[in-house]
Amino acid sequence: MFSGRFLTVLVCWLVLAPSVAVAAEGADSGFVLDSRVALEGYRAAVEARLNGALTATRTLAATEEVRSGDWARIRGPLTVMAAGLKEQAAVWYMQPDGSYYNVDRGLTGESLRDREYFPALLAGRDVIGALVISKSTGSRSLIVASPVLVGDKLAGAVGVSIDAAKLAASIDQAIHFPPDVVFYALDQQGRTSIHRAGDLIFVFPSDVGSATLSDAVKTMLGQPEGVVRYQYKGDKTAVFQRSELTGWVFVLGKTHRPDPKP
Repeated sequence: MFSGRFLTVLVCWLVLAPSVAVAAEGADSGFVLDSRVALEGYRAAVEARLNGALTATRTLAATEEVRSGDWARIRGPLTVMAAGLKEQAAVWYMQPDGSYYNVDRGLTGESLRDREYFPALLAGRDVIGALVISKSTGSRSLIVASPVLVGDKLAGAVGVSIDAAKLAASIDQAIHFPPDVVFYALDQQGRTSIHRAGDLIFVFPSDVGSATLSDAVKTMLGQPEGVVRYQYKGDKTAVFQRSELTGWVFVLGKTHRPDPKP
């Protein structure tokens, strides 16, 4: 449900072939032309994972077991869902007051009321791509969750906390971009939601000390798509594109090699 053969074909067709063209092309114009296709494939691969989780949470939220509010009945379907996730993830059920259960611990004794996405669930809206440090695992996580509605009343919510670093590594392994290609995504506040370099996940680029990168981020957050150049561990040209699904800005860039001396 969450990856499987469909995602493998998608990555190979949309991403792997264009990445070869990116590696072989040295000019900015050629890079931009080829990398726009590769960027769309990268974005599609990430969105396929998140959309798969969203489909699962929506489906479970509509079942009689979950709508019952009885954890003894809810735990079984959530355990099946957890087993189908490729990346390490915590699957949970939240009650309307913010208290929640997860598959491993049962009732956790903690609350999600302080989460920024909590009001969206209370209002009956899906959440996809919220960035948090997971209370269940302590990892940097991406939240996908759906409200459980009985009539017009919120009865709870089903959610998944996806390990952001493991998701990024899984996408990297599937795509096999060349070493001089960088790919990442920024949330609406400009924080890195996923990145090929795992230590940069959840970091604000404005905090890494590159004025040109900070300016590039402002441009990327302010436009639906385009091309930027900046300096961070070398000179980079990057194409970017906003996702309608998550609101993130997906970025694919290349480090320029210095011209050989004559």
